[in-house]
Amino acid sequence: MSVLVYTESEQGKFKKTAFEAASYAKALANQLETHVTAVSINANSADTLGTYGVDKVLTVADTTLDTFNAKSYAEVIQQAAEKENAKVIILSSTANSKFLAPLLAVGWNAGYASNVVGVPESLSPFKVKRSAFTNKAFELTQINTDLKIIGISNNSFGLMETNSSVSSESFSPHLSERQIEVASIDKVTDKVTIADADIVVSGGRGLKGPENWGMIEELAEVLGAATACSKPVSDLGWRPHSEHVGQTGKPVASNLYIAIGISGAIQHLAGINASKVKVVINTDPEAPFFKAADYGVVGDAFEVVPALIEKLKAFKAQQ
Repeated sequence: MSVLVYTESEQGKFKKTAFEAASYAKALANQLETHVTAVSINANSADTLGTYGVDKVLTVADTTLDTFNAKSYAEVIQQAAEKENAKVIILSSTANSKFLAPLLAVGWNAGYASNVVGVPESLSPFKVKRSAFTNKAFELTQINTDLKIIGISNNSFGLMETNSSVSSESFSPHLSERQIEVASIDKVTDKVTIADADIVVSGGRGLKGPENWGMIEELAEVLGAATACSKPVSDLGWRPHSEHVGQTGKPVASNLYIAIGISGAIQHLAGINASKVKVVINTDPEAPFFKAADYGVVGDAFEVVPALIEKLKAFKAQQ
């Protein structure tokens, strides 16, 4: 018996979420006194997973899987689990994994717990802690099925280096005929994505117009961060909808979230509440965001942000 973890990758490189999922799988495997097997689809350097506790990697090399297809990927993972006699599958909380989870749960006849934030508090019965009510509360969920699927909340567990000795094995699952084909994928290149970012710099209507977004992008570049925006900004066409974060946009679970000129509507706060440290810069000391933030600066963004960029550049120059 083993713990199986699906390690997501993009263009041959593992995502940060893959390493966090592997770290979680190792912690769970230690509780169960078993080992960790990872499924890697068209990714390079499978040995990297050993750093985060993976003992064995099933490597799938299939050009038909270069683009994500939930049904095909679910078949790969389920067949890998059956091959390895796994009782638990670990997934991340990316959009792709959330597509996979229900398909796996039905096909594998398994119970599924999403938004898990820690290793099981009890193995018999099997109970995990999950975030609830848009990260405003936690609940203990009991999984009663023999087979279990756990989706860990992004940035909830962290990366744990354990440096296991990893072996690699080629795996060729049987795939059914695909009913959906992806014609093309258009992506912004050379930018940190919101989903993978440790730091997110977000702007709101307080920036007064798209012509002022240069300082947001400059601050993000200095910090190695992703850029984001509030819903009104994307609705006005100042920024693309792909940058809209919040309850109705993309959820954010970064280590640091900097909100500039965002008042903090409840829908926005619900979507970024999982971020560990929240910083707000706003001229209005009564803005709702200040109640949710860990740090706040009451001031004009057009004065505060350039000064912050200058200080950060000076600090980096000293390194």
